[in-house]
Amino acid sequence: MIKAKIGFIVYGVHKDGLKDPMGTPFIDNKIVTEAKKALKSSGLELVEYDLVVASKKEAKICFDKFKKMNDIDAIVLFSGTWVWAAHLIAAVRDFASTDKGIVLWTNPGSQGWRPVGGLVMQGAFKEIGLKHRFVYGSAKDPVEIEKVVSYCRASAMKNRLNMSTIGTFGGRGMGQTCGAADPSQWMKMFGTDIDSRDTSELLATAKKVTKAEIAEARKKIQKLFSKPIPENEQSEKSIRLYLAIKKLVKKNEWDFYTIQSFPGLGDEYSATCFAQSMILEDGMGTSTLGDFNTALTVKCLTDMSNEPVYYGDLQHIDKSNNEIKIIGDGACPPSLAGKLGPAGFAEHGIPTEGEAGGISVDLVCKVGEGVLARLGRNDGQFEMVITRCTIFEPPKSQIEKRRLECGIPFWPHGFVKAHCDIDALLQAWNNEYACLGYGAHLYEELKAFCELTGIRAIAL
Repeated sequence: MIKAKIGFIVYGVHKDGLKDPMGTPFIDNKIVTEAKKALKSSGLELVEYDLVVASKKEAKICFDKFKKMNDIDAIVLFSGTWVWAAHLIAAVRDFASTDKGIVLWTNPGSQGWRPVGGLVMQGAFKEIGLKHRFVYGSAKDPVEIEKVVSYCRASAMKNRLNMSTIGTFGGRGMGQTCGAADPSQWMKMFGTDIDSRDTSELLATAKKVTKAEIAEARKKIQKLFSKPIPENEQSEKSIRLYLAIKKLVKKNEWDFYTIQSFPGLGDEYSATCFAQSMILEDGMGTSTLGDFNTALTVKCLTDMSNEPVYYGDLQHIDKSNNEIKIIGDGACPPSLAGKLGPAGFAEHGIPTEGEAGGISVDLVCKVGEGVLARLGRNDGQFEMVITRCTIFEPPKSQIEKRRLECGIPFWPHGFVKAHCDIDALLQAWNNEYACLGYGAHLYEELKAFCELTGIRAIAL
């Protein structure tokens, strides 16, 4: 899971122990301490600025320091008391040129005049169009803390994409038009370069993988499965492909990638589903069919979650009870297997896709809370559909019947209950794929990521 590092800055004119007419210090150090503690407990790493910032000189020194810290993901400006906005705004504007997140946080309360300090700064930010998030809430309120944390973690995700590279093996798969990418748009929106390769080098690399490398990989992979890895040519090719992808991703210095799968490799050498399963298990963002939008969604969910991500078809949606079946064509990280049984193996290959065959993963996803999401484009503009969901396992007595319903029962299944207006979801959805991420926190973090990057969020 991504860990955000933030600068924590307290500001206010009436500082250094200055007291109000009733004899109480304007800045309540207890409130400041509680705020920092709450953020640390939520997983943020804080770089605390010792001086309370008030003057122009102090502001210049403070924000210049954080501007030069490349490992800072965002800053939190905590209102200690009221302030003269003109003393801070130029320095904050200069910091904002880093394009990193800025949170204005005000803890409620009449004593100390904190709301005045918060609102006057928000007004200054709005006057010059400075992107930020304003939070007015107590450090003891988890909902308000989530507003701060989600924005900071989303900024960390945005920073991670900046100057990253997504690679692609091959072109579009299965004639997809809803996963294609414009390299200039990706550079403008995310600072991400698109690097492409055909599959000839990948195939050659797979064929050169040694028997010793395969044996070593088998030992590591076997720990994730309940049954022995099949000893056959299809299994060997699947493992070779997995190791070859890892080698070329490292060689090309890609941060995540997509692969055509079929037509191509899946018909001529091996289906890619097992390799994709293991890449997801390794914690790398990826997708099949040359689907860039799914790849970026998976990248975000992977980096923001403690669990690997499953992407598969929205194979069936039951409008009567908001139940969705997600069934991928054999690709799913094996550690997502639930109580109905540990991950096993199946064979991939149907006449129209992946005729060369290969092993695939057989499982039912474990229970949990999470999100369904996918980035897409509407008339050329990015938008992301996001909804909360509960992942469940059908009763053991029903699971065989439920898996037979799709006609391909041996592919991985995820049973999901969507917490939204299902008709609104269907109208907004932008592809046959759904990306399933574990963790309730992902909902607010994806919304914040959209806010920071200029993606239209369709949060249902």
